[in-house]
Amino acid sequence: MGRYREKTKKTSGAPRTGAGKRDYAEAIAAVLQRNPGKGFTARELGDQLKVKRQYREEFLLALHRAVKAGAVSEKRGRYRTAGVQELIPARIISVKEGFGFAGGEGLEQDIFIPGRALRGAMPGDEVMVRRRPGHGELPEGEVARIVHENDALFSGVFTKRGGRCEIMPDSGSKIPVKVSPADALGARDGDKVLGRIVRRGESHFDHRAEVMEVFGRADSAAACSEAILAAAGIVKQFPDEVLQFADRVSHKGLDDPQFQDRIDLRGEPVFTIDGADTKDIDDAVSLERDPDGSWRLGVHIADVSHYVRPNTPLDLEAFERGTSVYYANSVVPMLPPSLSNGICSLNPGEDRLTFSAFLTLDAQGKLADYRFHKTVIRSRVKGVYAEVNRILAGEQDEVLMQKYDGLVETLFAMRELAGLLQKRRSARGGLNLTSTESKILVGEDGRAQEILARQSGVSEGIIEEFMLTANEAAASLAMERSLPFVYRIHESPSPEKIEGLCTLLDAVGIDCGELRRQASSGALARILNEVNGTELQLMVNNQILRSMAKARYSEENKGHFGLVLENYCHFTSPIRRYPDLSIHRILTSALSGMDADRLKRKYGNFVRESSAQSSNRELRAMTAERDCEDCYKAEYMARHIGEVFDGVITSATSHGLYIELANTVEGLLRIDRLPAGNYDYDGAVELRETASGVRYRVGMAVRVRVVSADVSAGQVDFALERDDGEALS
Repeated sequence: MGRYREKTKKTSGAPRTGAGKRDYAEAIAAVLQRNPGKGFTARELGDQLKVKRQYREEFLLALHRAVKAGAVSEKRGRYRTAGVQELIPARIISVKEGFGFAGGEGLEQDIFIPGRALRGAMPGDEVMVRRRPGHGELPEGEVARIVHENDALFSGVFTKRGGRCEIMPDSGSKIPVKVSPADALGARDGDKVLGRIVRRGESHFDHRAEVMEVFGRADSAAACSEAILAAAGIVKQFPDEVLQFADRVSHKGLDDPQFQDRIDLRGEPVFTIDGADTKDIDDAVSLERDPDGSWRLGVHIADVSHYVRPNTPLDLEAFERGTSVYYANSVVPMLPPSLSNGICSLNPGEDRLTFSAFLTLDAQGKLADYRFHKTVIRSRVKGVYAEVNRILAGEQDEVLMQKYDGLVETLFAMRELAGLLQKRRSARGGLNLTSTESKILVGEDGRAQEILARQSGVSEGIIEEFMLTANEAAASLAMERSLPFVYRIHESPSPEKIEGLCTLLDAVGIDCGELRRQASSGALARILNEVNGTELQLMVNNQILRSMAKARYSEENKGHFGLVLENYCHFTSPIRRYPDLSIHRILTSALSGMDADRLKRKYGNFVRESSAQSSNRELRAMTAERDCEDCYKAEYMARHIGEVFDGVITSATSHGLYIELANTVEGLLRIDRLPAGNYDYDGAVELRETASGVRYRVGMAVRVRVVSADVSAGQVDFALERDDGEALS
């Protein structure tokens, strides 16, 4: 069986006390505790402990670790014992059997907390932590008191053995919580449930919970997804008041008075391009080319702000949801279907109210001018990405030519303009990072039938570039007029993240000199170009993604690092994103002639609230979408236990290798399923068997056999496959 042995730096001639190595951490603590009011220099401490010259490096390292752990304080070169009353506000991140972790905005590193020192604190609890001496890489502490108990609901698997009932939480805590049979709500052994802590004990094993909802068997991805959404606070059903309000709005329909003061584009060649199954269509496009080679691009966005007015039930519900949530074959919309799929959706052949960006670009694709107007359109056709890609590839048939009659020439012109925009983005150093997206096909029985890698073609790139340009223009208009606004910002990576990235890149022989001198998007783009087409491409792409700051919404314009744009926002998807709706509202007021002072009074607080809420809800949605899709992937792979697949190593860790299959499913190849031996982890990209020298490195192609699939946890496990077909396990 494989066994892990991590590399450690050897020290020679370590001092010994009796039969064991001397513990300088304890010795330093003892000296300082005997002299609580006195500060020592490092030399004075060394003299107190009679540290010999050959052991001075080990002593100084122990002193540095004590300061880092918070057990010792340092000021102006003098060291004292840390005040026992010095408490640090933090939040419990996770709890496992025997230990847990706390973190916080002001902490550079998470704090390791031994089991008993947790005092029963649960994930999400706000606590005060007291630092204490430790021996690990992370600082160590103990919970001094729990400031606020997290009473949030949690999802988990219900187990029943005789009269003993428990819920094993899905995340955060890996300690089962006892449930009284009277509070089990009829749950059966192996059901996926929603739980709530009803009584806290002195330790985690004394807590008690009740079952709030039962979703079905834990081996069903659909049931697990329902639980994930419920635990995250994502509500699928709309309140009756909101549905009734939406119905009244949509039933009014459209009439001529609503077209007043709008530019009528119903006779223009305006159309949409989306996925075949898209129902909430919020953007349409048009394009003309002038004799001088310049371009007139129209990006026409559903005018959701016309229907969703401030402080109405629709608006309050949309603000609370923040964004639509998409997973597998399902969607939890931000707006009720009568709006999102009905009166707001830019369905073909139907009059629709829009907010249009009229963009003028020169012959090289540079944005030269922009204007925004309220408009009314009638989309010529619901274009489909796959169909447009066939036309652009010269594979059209008579049926397609009839459907896109009068638009084919425009499609080829759009491809040309999008190509210019892509070149301009690359020239300014924009990052072309890729993330693997999955297409999950669900059968009539509600179970995953197929997992495919979502393909992106030319038409997807066209729409992406046009939307980016419209978003840039909207943010530029806001800056030009000093409007209170909701910007989409992406800040530069932190120096620590860049240094961590460079350490990994150094390990695989990639020169990071330029990146270390200046952490620019261009430097990262050149590294990506260097590894393009090599086995390192996936690893480098993923590591750069992990080093990036998280894009977010802000009332302050801080630019967009990844796109290399000074001005950027989200203007183009108001059906499914609240920040876009916020922007439409502000721009509507500005274009109607509202003066600057009134705009600031009306929207000054609103943009701060919208930015914070939208960022929070986006993160919540992304986490839930990922967790739901992992359950569906595991459900699909559970039907293929014992089968062999080709994959690529995407990351290496001390406990094994993560392998991604061509269908986007990622699973773990645990170290004990590698061939027998002792394995060193290089801390970056590789596991190496010390005796044979066999290496398993990120980017390497491997064949694996599916060993297990846990639907509830969204976890797939692999075993390595020999060339002769025998699994190494």
